[in-house]
Amino acid sequence: MKVAITGKGGVGKTTLSSTLARLYADEGRTVLAADVDPDANLGLALGLSQEEVDAIVPISKMRTLVEERTGANAANKFFKLNPQVSDIPDTFSKDINGVKLLVMGTVDVGGSGCVCPEHVMLKSILSALTYRKNDVVIMDMEAGLEHLGRGTAANMDQFIVVIEPGARSVQTYHNVKRLANDLGVKRVRVVANKVRDEKDEQFVKNAIPAEDLLGMIHYNTEIMDADRNGKSPYDFSPKAIEEIRQIKAILDRD
Repeated sequence: MKVAITGKGGVGKTTLSSTLARLYADEGRTVLAADVDPDANLGLALGLSQEEVDAIVPISKMRTLVEERTGANAANKFFKLNPQVSDIPDTFSKDINGVKLLVMGTVDVGGSGCVCPEHVMLKSILSALTYRKNDVVIMDMEAGLEHLGRGTAANMDQFIVVIEPGARSVQTYHNVKRLANDLGVKRVRVVANKVRDEKDEQFVKNAIPAEDLLGMIHYNTEIMDADRNGKSPYDFSPKAIEEIRQIKAILDRD
């Protein structure tokens, strides 16, 4: 299964990504979780300490590796557009609670549409992840899908948009669905997070087509406590685990 989890900042993408990853790992599945968000905190949510997270060098910052694989350096401005990267997920991932964590990082350049060695590396790795036939691959994405090329996106099983019960989050869902369709992805599903009461539940049900709604995660102070203590939600909130387990059951069924 290959899933990209996206949505606005702060809506709970990482909570969903990390908990799904650990649920699958507990079943004995090979799970690779890719942190594609520039504000990388998937490691903390999986159970790493802050010191362990700080010690991880994102792939985009591994200059020697990028130069080696793309052929680009100070003396050579030409580089490979399809570098060999199939070994990178296993070689450079960090094992935590049965999950292989790969921190992708971001490319610090001005403007958009960058075609540079680091950008090519990241897109090539994302594409390689989608070909891991027997593995569960969960991508914790930044907002939007512009960093996914058509070839990469087309190989994803689906996108999951995490929303809050509000108009701006629903707008993000519509934007992601439109862009995903342009990239050739037909299945875009929704998980509503921080749902407080029946009014929130009804808002979500009215705003999201029933066939797109995977489930809801209710407002839960245990998740906030986990974050405050630098712990994984999986180790702190049985209620959240059970709600996400039900979401996983629908993914497995489909």
